[in-house]
Amino acid sequence: MGEVEIRPPRAEEYAAAGEVTVQAYEADGHLADDVGYDAKLRDVARRAEAAEVLVAVDAARNVVGTVTIVRPGSEYAEISRPGELEFRMLAVAPSARGRGVGEALIKAVFDRARALGLRKVVLSSLDRMHSAHRLYERLGFTRLAERDWRPFPHISLIAYQIDL
Repeated sequence: MGEVEIRPPRAEEYAAAGEVTVQAYEADGHLADDVGYDAKLRDVARRAEAAEVLVAVDAARNVVGTVTIVRPGSEYAEISRPGELEFRMLAVAPSARGRGVGEALIKAVFDRARALGLRKVVLSSLDRMHSAHRLYERLGFTRLAERDWRPFPHISLIAYQIDL
């Protein structure tokens, strides 16, 4: 991986972080369901108010990845329970894939969980996000099938967990 810095985004980076997220989802065909999710992905400013957002910034100061960290019971939480940290909207710019950016962002989530004294990280993922699933499993995540769910009848989300 080239040098990337993982940190909270600056306000002037919100738009770029939102675009990276949309581009990553579009590149893999994950916005084809047309449920308006692209607007949520673009709205980094809103996420930064209600959750923790991290960006990966390369040496040229380009945002090349992002992730949203949420706590149980918060506005963006989907499956987390007390004692768990959840992450959502992990995205890596198509041009930066294969350089370890996604792994670096996930490891930053692990660091955040440990800093908060939490020992479990959970997430939901579209059932067809196979490359993301391979990354999660390589990092030690296991399936949490009892928390699989459907936000819409035609969209299936599968759950993962890791004990830190």
